[in-house]
Amino acid sequence: MNNNVYKVHRPDAPVDWVVEVPGSKSMTNRALLMAALADGTTILKGVLFSDDSRNFLGSLQSLGFLVEIDEAAKIVTVTGLNGRIPVTEGEIYVGSAGTAARFLTAMLAMAEGTFVVNASEQMKKRPMKPLFDVLEDMGAEITCLETEGFLPVRIRGIGGRLPAHEMCRVKLDISKSTQFLSALMLISPMVKQGLHIAVTSERKDGAYIRITRKMMEQLGAKVDFDGVNYTMRRGIAYESGCCQIEPDVSAACYFYAAAALTGGRAIVRHVTWECMQGDLKFLELLAQMGCTVRETPEGIEVRGAAHGRLTGITVDMKDFSDQAMTLAALAPFAEGDVRIENIGHIRLQESDRIHAIVTELTRLGISCEEEPDAITIHPGMPVPAVVQTYDDHRMAMAFALIGLRTEGIEIADPMCCRKTFENYFEVLDDLTWR
Repeated sequence: MNNNVYKVHRPDAPVDWVVEVPGSKSMTNRALLMAALADGTTILKGVLFSDDSRNFLGSLQSLGFLVEIDEAAKIVTVTGLNGRIPVTEGEIYVGSAGTAARFLTAMLAMAEGTFVVNASEQMKKRPMKPLFDVLEDMGAEITCLETEGFLPVRIRGIGGRLPAHEMCRVKLDISKSTQFLSALMLISPMVKQGLHIAVTSERKDGAYIRITRKMMEQLGAKVDFDGVNYTMRRGIAYESGCCQIEPDVSAACYFYAAAALTGGRAIVRHVTWECMQGDLKFLELLAQMGCTVRETPEGIEVRGAAHGRLTGITVDMKDFSDQAMTLAALAPFAEGDVRIENIGHIRLQESDRIHAIVTELTRLGISCEEEPDAITIHPGMPVPAVVQTYDDHRMAMAFALIGLRTEGIEIADPMCCRKTFENYFEVLDDLTWR
């Protein structure tokens, strides 16, 4: 592999893999924020090290937090100051990490001081305005430094200026990103009088919001949810201590999909039905398409049907949309149409993912239809081509799977996977050349 193109090796036989994947990006960055806001030292184990998490770690260090990193052991130790930021002015760079951008912006808006949040060109195009609006309503001053409603920004934080005698009540639209809600929930211990969030969009909940709630409650900060409103009561705080990060189920799904494609077998170590990540639903989808899914002592195992036979399916992927690209990579090899619905929000992620999927499948000779929030993909045999990846890690990792069944598939800009799984293609090489 060079940094420009990765040539996928088509294995001679169905895959038979036992794989270990990095820690969850979503859980790593949530845990880092909670550790920074806790009172005392928190040890995080199983931490993901990737572009996104390194930008989060670097941002905490830029803000003066004591952060000790043991990358080989996948351990990070953070000393929190009970909701206080060590410095009162500074600049952070969040790169392309949506979690860092949304979570740290909310944290700085509650802090005392003036801060600049800068980002990559990709992140500068992703929506932030619904979060900015709420933070400004709460009293923060946010100045957009380039384009209104987008990063980079200068923030003058509230710094305890909210009225102390009554709960803070805000309204929030999460139709463009549930990370806006997770950000406000995560920083709620900084709002000492309590925080009540009324969700105004049709969507009220989601898999990543549930992860946020569960992780907050594990560290002692309870969240009440009545179906519309999220309430964090007066005086909640994060407990310092130890936090174990789950393996990244999103990353695991690529290896499970490889078993489905080739009629082989894949086990991902330490992935269990007890994991709280929503992408476990992808395994249920694979079972519906003809795979066998079972739990083993090492981790969940997926066995593909003989010869990689897959049943066509229509599926609502709103709650596990990171796997839309993975299913799109499987779809040409199904015995009927695959229709992916309710994914309009993925147009606003690292790339316009709906358009990217359709463009690249068409490049591979596959017939499909693009709708505002859905895709229909028809069966067919992909032709050799160089797949463009749009600086989108999930496009690169998912579409490489097609090369496990079709000779001549190449992936442009493979190192964009550094965002969440920096050695993905090295792992894939090790497995396919055995």
